[in-house]
Amino acid sequence: MLDHRHRVSRISTYLYLVTAALFWGGTFVAGRELAPLLAPHAAAFLRFFFASILLFGWLYWRLGCIPKISRRQWLAVILLGASGIFAYNLLFFSGLQTVEAGRASLIIAANPVLIALASHWFFREHLGWVRGLGIALSVAGAMIVIGRGDVFGLLTGRVGTGELLLLGCVVSWVVYTLIGRRVLRGLSPLVAVSYASLVGTVLLGLATLGHGGIDLKAMQDLQVWLNIAYLTVFGTVLAFVWFYKGVHALGASRAAQFINLVPVSGVCLGAWLLDEPVTWSLLSGGVLVLAGLWLTNRPSGGAAA
Repeated sequence: MLDHRHRVSRISTYLYLVTAALFWGGTFVAGRELAPLLAPHAAAFLRFFFASILLFGWLYWRLGCIPKISRRQWLAVILLGASGIFAYNLLFFSGLQTVEAGRASLIIAANPVLIALASHWFFREHLGWVRGLGIALSVAGAMIVIGRGDVFGLLTGRVGTGELLLLGCVVSWVVYTLIGRRVLRGLSPLVAVSYASLVGTVLLGLATLGHGGIDLKAMQDLQVWLNIAYLTVFGTVLAFVWFYKGVHALGASRAAQFINLVPVSGVCLGAWLLDEPVTWSLLSGGVLVLAGLWLTNRPSGGAAA
């Protein structure tokens, strides 16, 4: 009976993690659909305005109160909100103005690889030849995807603005992750994300006001509300909650493997829902990116490390 319950619990955990990855892959489709309808800063603001309400509601439901944080922790969440919420999402929605959802998801997939590389540089975390090979494969794959197969074109500057903006997403998320590793001791992931979301919402709100506010005519379009609802509920709150369940049950390292499904779902959903072409450069680059992600995140051991 105990073995059966353990098996069911493990399967449900896997389902939570797979679903979270699918939801995150869907954010590229939703962002791409919003691109011609709503300005990037407005789309990002609305996503996190509603997400912050839901996150703090969940926080209150879990703890029975809204926990206070110290002055030092406030500084940390301000940095997190500025990098992982404000900068990342402004660049994310701006990049999706011109870059297809599938290609965008593969560019963003470089996140874990660059985080591993930055952790090695700044925190002296062990890298090893296997993870080094994974980084090389992922970088090569990303270059193929970004250059649409013309890798040498990257060296001559033939890269679109959208691709550069999405690379900025990667940099901002690396900064967000490194800050979280160093300064958020004593804060649970839920508390940290809730407060960072609040800070990011305020910054995105100021950016939206600076650009003339939200286009009220655009807000009359049902498609805008449906995509904002998806980004808020599924792409932010539920994806985080279910991924957090996976981290709690399996540990961070094992749960992180399921993030590799995000670019896969992004490419598949982009092809299915948006009729985006699946080109040879997308497929070959995607295979290299995923192979590199697997090598970079696989448990190290012995000489392989």
